[in-house]
Amino acid sequence: MVAHTQLLEQVRACTLCQACLPLGPRPVLQHDPRAKILIVGQAPGRKVHESGIPFDDASGARLRAWLGMTPEMFYDPAQVAIVPMGLCYPGKGKSGDMPPRPECAPAWREQLLSHLPLVELTLVIGQYAHAYHFADKQPLTERVADWRSYWPERVPLPHPSPRNNIWLKRNPWFELEVIPALKQRVAALTPHRAA
Repeated sequence: MVAHTQLLEQVRACTLCQACLPLGPRPVLQHDPRAKILIVGQAPGRKVHESGIPFDDASGARLRAWLGMTPEMFYDPAQVAIVPMGLCYPGKGKSGDMPPRPECAPAWREQLLSHLPLVELTLVIGQYAHAYHFADKQPLTERVADWRSYWPERVPLPHPSPRNNIWLKRNPWFELEVIPALKQRVAALTPHRAA
């Protein structure tokens, strides 16, 4: 197995999808073998591409609220690993960002996950992450509603993007049932008390 630091150097130097990326390659992830929580998102958005900080946007603010985590806790790689399905910004589509580049997960995903031996909770966010991490073919809403089937190791989540405000209004059970349980689970796995 490649050493952790060497793997991260290789990932950060990746140019596999360069010709297809409108802003060029800039892999964005947070990764440390000590992490107990893994967040699997879709791919960085434009703002995240510019800052190089995962979930450095409105989606991240909502996600941290869902988890009951301060930014200091969330951005502590010894507590939280963040490994999206696509590591680089894929560009803008008709109704939001393009899907994660299909080359990325086969090239890096299993190697990165193999260096996270202590993960006890994986948060799977959005349809592309769901498709990779769950064998069943349930629609996203049904899978999120069935969250107890995957508990406590994995939690399927909708994307925390403001674009999903309508979904959240139509599914009030999510914030009433899933979020309180999720906050408790996160608090139990983090050495500092969740907010």
